[in-house]
Amino acid sequence: MVLAVFVGVVQTAAAMANEFEVIVIGGGPGGYVAAIRLGQLGVKTLCVEKESMGGVCLNWGCIPSKALIAAANLANKVRNAGHMGITVKDLEVDVAKMQEWKEGIVKKLTGGVTSLVKGSGGTIVLGTATIMGPNSVEVTTTDGKEESYTASKGIIVATGTQMIQIPGFEPDGDIVITAREAVSLQSAPASMVLIGGGVIGLELGMVYQKLGTKITVVEMMDQLLPGTDPDLVRVVQKHLKKGGADIHLKSKAAKLDRNSGRAMVTIETGGKEQVIEAEKVLVAVGFKPNSAGIGLENAGVKLDERGHIAIDEQMRTNVPSIYAIGDVAGMPYLAHKASKEGEIAAEVIAGHKSARDYRGMPAAIFTDPEIATVGMTETEAKAEGRKVKIGKFPFAASGRAMAVSETDGFVKVIIDEADHQLLGVAIVGPEASDLISESALALEMCAYAEDVALTVHPHPTLGEGVMEAFKHALGEAVHIMNR
Repeated sequence: MVLAVFVGVVQTAAAMANEFEVIVIGGGPGGYVAAIRLGQLGVKTLCVEKESMGGVCLNWGCIPSKALIAAANLANKVRNAGHMGITVKDLEVDVAKMQEWKEGIVKKLTGGVTSLVKGSGGTIVLGTATIMGPNSVEVTTTDGKEESYTASKGIIVATGTQMIQIPGFEPDGDIVITAREAVSLQSAPASMVLIGGGVIGLELGMVYQKLGTKITVVEMMDQLLPGTDPDLVRVVQKHLKKGGADIHLKSKAAKLDRNSGRAMVTIETGGKEQVIEAEKVLVAVGFKPNSAGIGLENAGVKLDERGHIAIDEQMRTNVPSIYAIGDVAGMPYLAHKASKEGEIAAEVIAGHKSARDYRGMPAAIFTDPEIATVGMTETEAKAEGRKVKIGKFPFAASGRAMAVSETDGFVKVIIDEADHQLLGVAIVGPEASDLISESALALEMCAYAEDVALTVHPHPTLGEGVMEAFKHALGEAVHIMNR
């Protein structure tokens, strides 16, 4: 009798250990933020991550790529600093040492994320999660064990995306690689073909270009960085070509052959074929949502036509207890969007009044030079029937830009012609990714051009260019001629 009671107590304790209020599937910038916020709000939370905490962003996406970009930019700047009176003889770049430094950053950040989730009261399980019903999840852990968990208040799906593969160009981790391998190369290849002239391809391609790699870009669309304002793209394309890149637009990667450990890529342009030889082929044609194979059908969760999980402004799916955030819930595929949605979902589940109500989602592309945008483009505003005014300030007229020897690019401001309300801002140039935050705040606060133009900006800074662009839209710019 005593043994039976003891066994019953143990079984009850084991069951309770697997009972949570919320289960978050995915430990990337959406999932881990949701788990931390839930913990702050006193909600008992389990976060299930398939590989490593931090997801793609921290492990082989945003952070490692930006570390490599910074290192390559520094090497390039030193190499070309002769006009400043700085000459460095026999500059050497140890790519393997660079990778070691990058891995140190990744380790610190992933460790920090793990500590924050646990420190907020959350539980982390490494394994693959499958939704079994509206409030239940089964997890196959990395060591092969199977556990069932319940979530009384809900499940948050934050499974992100996966890379799209091209038939015939399947990655082998050696000759044909993806961004995952590209951020960990131990040496700069002599040559590389980028299949896809989008964000990932150009960011990583320009890293290796600065480390001595001959770059060839193959893009199906009629411009690089499809969907980005062509005004901005032209500045980046100019830098690519100056660095010796070959660019093939309206072109398709048709076939891949291997010859003595090298790739022979056949591309089609306007009906004509051409073979390009390269040491590496980086496939970067985009991503698709990780919505298949995670059990969404077991709970009846609806998807849109592209496979994204359909959600409302509070991150809810059609199943009241299941939420979705980040890339798996729709574009744009941005880490900070996922984080914001993670906070919203956590707050909604905890009973707070929270919803997706931002007016603009800033975006940054870490090419050389950088591109950053927020709000409407000029084309989008005109498509809505708005009459707009454009303000532009070139970095070539900025004393600070001259002083740091980065004068390519400009700040472009789009305002409503009638009342001067801010509609959007686009920047291409030095530190664009940092400069855009001021405009994002202005957009969220429903600012008018005068609000930014009349705000005193410190001199000499790159930020003055933002102020001048707003002034230019009003016809009041001081350091360039007005229309």
